Amino acid sequence: MRRFLVILTLMMAMASTTVATAKVQWRETTTEVQGKSLTDPKVTDGVEIFQRNGTIIIRTQRPVQVRVFTILGQLVSQATLPAGTSELKLNTRGIYMVKVGSITQKVAL
Repeated sequence: MRRFLVILTLMMAMASTTVATAKVQWRETTTEVQGKSLTDPKVTDGVEIFQRNGTIIIRTQRPVQVRVFTILGQLVSQATLPAGTSELKLNTRGIYMVKVGSITQKVAL
């Protein structure tokens, strides 16, 4: 019985996480990003990754494929971003892995 309750609890936690991440979407922004980038644009082909108030911000000079994962490897978001600045507001604090093309960066929110 105890094992059944543990499995049921885990399944419910996974389901609620899936529902919460389904509403997560990237959006283009014109807001000027201030602060230090988590990546060096000279080394990362012009890609800059920022974090601010529960938001992941990516500034790039060309369209890029972006994937965001939880620290446990669960896919949170996947999108092709246009050149410019885009942001992803996440409601859950934690550590995320952001993969932009071949660049992978850890982001703590």
